[in-house]
Amino acid sequence: MAHAAPRLKGLLEQVLAAPLPVRIRAWDGSEAGPPGAPTLVVRDRRALRRLLWKPGEVGLARAWVAGELTIEGDLYQALDLMSGLIWQRGDDARTLAQALRDPQFRSGVRGLLRLGGPALPPPPPGEEIRRPRRHLHTKRSDRQAISHHYDVGNDFYEIVLGPSMVYSCAYWEDGGTLEDAQRDKLELICKKLDLKPGQRLLDVGCGWGSMVLHAAREHGVEAVGVTLSQEQAAYARKRVADEGLTDKVEIRVQDYRDVQDGPYDAISSIGMAEHVGAERYREYARDLYELLRPGGRLLNHQIARRPQHDESAYHVDQFIDAYVFPDGELAPVGTTVTQLERAGFEVRDVESLREHYALTLRGWVANLEAGWDHAVRLTSPGRARVWRLYMAASALAFERNRIGVNQVLAVRTPTSGIAGLPLRPRVWNG
Repeated sequence: MAHAAPRLKGLLEQVLAAPLPVRIRAWDGSEAGPPGAPTLVVRDRRALRRLLWKPGEVGLARAWVAGELTIEGDLYQALDLMSGLIWQRGDDARTLAQALRDPQFRSGVRGLLRLGGPALPPPPPGEEIRRPRRHLHTKRSDRQAISHHYDVGNDFYEIVLGPSMVYSCAYWEDGGTLEDAQRDKLELICKKLDLKPGQRLLDVGCGWGSMVLHAAREHGVEAVGVTLSQEQAAYARKRVADEGLTDKVEIRVQDYRDVQDGPYDAISSIGMAEHVGAERYREYARDLYELLRPGGRLLNHQIARRPQHDESAYHVDQFIDAYVFPDGELAPVGTTVTQLERAGFEVRDVESLREHYALTLRGWVANLEAGWDHAVRLTSPGRARVWRLYMAASALAFERNRIGVNQVLAVRTPTSGIAGLPLRPRVWNG
């Protein structure tokens, strides 16, 4: 008789000390839990061993990536229901050693051990990063991290991102497609930077070249894009050649710390500063400051986390660090503004696009789901599952204000004090 799901539900509620908000279907076909709720499908009992050896986010992620866990029904609703039990516990989540002091937890663990089979943990999925994560942000470690994240394959990113090939928060106005919203975001940045024909633009972390192409084509600038990804650079160069803009756009495989051909009239850094790291951020800000002419503008578009009680501690999302953005670090927007000011910049405008990123991520998830079979063939089932989970969970994090994203406009104001900006804020939106 199939009976694993009721047992599993009871044991998990013992371990979590809370009712399970989703339905469960076990490997033997049995089901338990609230009717009508999204269903957590435990396809293989090995998932239990992963959870026992790595309670919380890492264990769940490994089982998900390995295909031992999946969700039927509304993925966003399921993740939202489960977030209070797993992701929102953060530093308060009990480690296995601590929790074993609780008799109820200990009893639940013993039951899960019996239900899960042999106690040794399965090896981590091949998609997990297997190197020391010291967050040193040397040129070598940053190059490796960028390669892991971006050299998944340009064809894969074409499925997820769509024709715009822009991998950052879009700017949604009245309706429109994802491509419309990405074009509007690029144009918004160009307006904030006040780009004019003949000016020099540096795009730090240029991705597949969308920003430099838009700026050169629509505003007549001479643009340099730098990236650490060989695959991105090859793709961007082809786009530049196809549009006949090789006389205006140069794509380099280069660390921003090695750019020496300033001054530039403007710098855009769109979704790149998350890779810089707290220890290197002042160096990043100072380098960009030195690359600008007096009066030049920086547009820093960056994801931000909420402030913590202990800002001296390092905070990282374990799943994202292990599978998506190795060595990525998020700072509160106030910290970013302070660091830019310490480098010499005058910060003139900060605009939050938090809700816009949630809409963008939902668009990317829809693209991935629509092209799922092709995406799996291009990468692997595990890699596709990583991206679906990462983007859906991130969409919820933006919607619930657990993280945000901001455009910070800063100026290298000359000694005259004349920054060259309009008196009214954000007239570029009108």
